[in-house]
Amino acid sequence: MRVTVDYDLCESNAVCMGIAPEVFEVRDDDYLYVLQEEPAEDLRPRVEEAARMCPKQAIRLDR
Repeated sequence: MRVTVDYDLCESNAVCMGIAPEVFEVRDDDYLYVLQEEPAEDLRPRVEEAARMCPKQAIRLDR
């Protein structure tokens, strides 16, 4: 699985970070950072939830 973010859509509201902090982080500069572009398979359920819960649908998962 590969995580990509459409930064033109992303509002850095940290919903994804609350669900999968190992993968997503909003820093003090108010930008979202993907900490693991290819997270381990055991993180898949939470990464998929983070993508589903994104208010702007800015997160995409590629197989």
